[in-house]
Amino acid sequence: MDSNVARLPLFGGPRAWQFSDWTSVDDRVRGGSSYSYMTGSPASPTARFHGNLNITTLGGAGFASQQTTGENRTWDLSHYDGLELHIARGDRKHYTFTLQNAALPQGPDGRQQSNLVWEHDFLAEDEQKIFVKWADFTPTYRGREKTDAEPLDLTAVKRMSLMMRSFFGTQEGPFSLDILSIAALRFKQYRDYQEDDEDYVVVDEKSGEESNPPKSRGWFSGLRECCGLF
Repeated sequence: MDSNVARLPLFGGPRAWQFSDWTSVDDRVRGGSSYSYMTGSPASPTARFHGNLNITTLGGAGFASQQTTGENRTWDLSHYDGLELHIARGDRKHYTFTLQNAALPQGPDGRQQSNLVWEHDFLAEDEQKIFVKWADFTPTYRGREKTDAEPLDLTAVKRMSLMMRSFFGTQEGPFSLDILSIAALRFKQYRDYQEDDEDYVVVDEKSGEESNPPKSRGWFSGLRECCGLF
């Protein structure tokens, strides 16, 4: 299969993890108590996204995330078909991967400024490769799906992030996700995967096949629902 796939390594894999590439954006900026880290050692090919999701402070809501650093970074992914997350070990919890076309700085109050976000939820189990097509990323704004959003500009992806969130109180406590690599993939003869493609797990939110994460309503939807923040 690999002979039919072109990869652009983004993090990990043949590119060593640089933890200065990531920074925490947790619900503490909104009065919560959750926290997250992205850690590893020079001798290990794996990065660990871990922390604690506290949903009591915000009444059942909460989030903890790591996002890429640098307001001037840009990835051109327009020649690729989607992203591959190579998971080394999961904890059977649901996570969210996001993309943005803008890297807005924090506001004077320390809060992340509102921005259009494309997101995809996935279930992290044992070692697996999860391929996410661009069409499977859902545009959201302030926690709501934005059906009239312009398409994601794949020539200018400015920010990526990994998130753990409560999904309206269904997840809480310690979490840990070990990641070997994140890469963009292009298939020389693009096709949908069949059941015999054992090397990959295709996550399709529309069909619900392979995993069925709780219904997502955006980055801070749990906060909006429980605390009326938006």
